[in-house]
Amino acid sequence: MSKDQGAIGRRTFFKVLGVGAAAATGVVPLSARAAPGKQQKETPGEAPAVLVDTTRCMGCRTCEVSCAEANDLPKPNLEEDVFGKGIRDTSDTQRTVVNLFKTDKGEVYAKKQCMHCQQPACASACLTKAMYKTDDGPVVWRGEKCMGCRFCMVSCPFDVPKFEYNSWNPKINKCTMCYERVEQGRKPACVQNCPFDALTFGTRDKLLQEAHARIAANPEQYHPAIYGEREAGGTNWLYLSSVPFQQIGLKTDVGETPYPEFAKPFLYSVPLVLTLGPAFMLGLNAATKREPESREEEASDGKHHLPGRDVA
Repeated sequence: MSKDQGAIGRRTFFKVLGVGAAAATGVVPLSARAAPGKQQKETPGEAPAVLVDTTRCMGCRTCEVSCAEANDLPKPNLEEDVFGKGIRDTSDTQRTVVNLFKTDKGEVYAKKQCMHCQQPACASACLTKAMYKTDDGPVVWRGEKCMGCRFCMVSCPFDVPKFEYNSWNPKINKCTMCYERVEQGRKPACVQNCPFDALTFGTRDKLLQEAHARIAANPEQYHPAIYGEREAGGTNWLYLSSVPFQQIGLKTDVGETPYPEFAKPFLYSVPLVLTLGPAFMLGLNAATKREPESREEEASDGKHHLPGRDVA
């Protein structure tokens, strides 16, 4: 292949590469301009939240019954000795559970449910926006949009969403903070019916102020921190405790970074791969096709320009 022919091949390659890149980048802005999900109507501090004061919880499990009634789920049997059977988890039929923990300061009861993260990993991972952070803040699941991928389950740092494996029409089940009630200006069912004021409903900022005030007023009674204030970027369920949080079953290894932040490098790399990858392959394909053509042209030219002879 002559120098000029080689240059033509290279020019063709980069020309096709440029065309491929232009075609690919023509698609990327469309996805970048896709209509974003609804933005939160309230600022994070004004989002509805619940403060759980475990120093006030007596383990009556009224919250469990209230949750079941409000969400048409099987009612738990309060006569059953559940506290002697180990630590329970939420399930596809029970959105909240109360557990008994043996701690450095004796027995402590603590309620578990969805934490309603300010930047929820489950909603970020959901491909169809079935798991969805509402305008007001609570994170809900919308069955009509769910495709059953269960990415919400594996992405949740608190292991909350549960799947109905035994159902012919399976659903994802988790606490919704009684979003319909909240929309109507009512409290979540568990908060409404707690007989010992262990649960307090309000805006996140005001509940944080209340929690800090309780710690300041009774430093000997409380562990000097509020669980959910910063965990996983902050949650809308907040906890007070008399002992370190790991002693009452709360995960202390989730860090303070919102989990969707960990996906940003991947999300930025995907458009780059989708843009340059096809363009590079198009250019490579054009170059490999050009090489045989150049060889044929060279052979054809050789018939008319034999070494040492002039064309008649």
